[in-house]
Amino acid sequence: MFEISVTGEFVATHRLRCPDGGFEPPHEHRWRVTVTYAGPTLNEMDVLLDFGRARSDLTEVLRTLEGRDLNALAMFAARNPSAEAVACAVAERLPREIAAAVQLRCVAVEEEPGCVARYFAP
Repeated sequence: MFEISVTGEFVATHRLRCPDGGFEPPHEHRWRVTVTYAGPTLNEMDVLLDFGRARSDLTEVLRTLEGRDLNALAMFAARNPSAEAVACAVAERLPREIAAAVQLRCVAVEEEPGCVARYFAP
């Protein structure tokens, strides 16, 4: 099995809803997102997937989040914009199978240095 990963960043604010219905104060992060694709074989160029294609898809998704208040986005209307939920939301917007037998494996979101949440695509 082979894997490749690409990483991108975006800056956005969020505030988590607390169990009592209140909110934590709004705050901003430089979110670092790493997307990993996996597959069993290499193509005719001896690569799993062109990094440029994977980076382009990620950049397109992150562009929709850049500079935004995540709480105001429809994708977070029914869920907290936590790092875990951001990872899931990014995964939902990326192609599941990007090339023959190459599938999205994982989206990792680093909310701040050392604090990483991962979503593994089904």
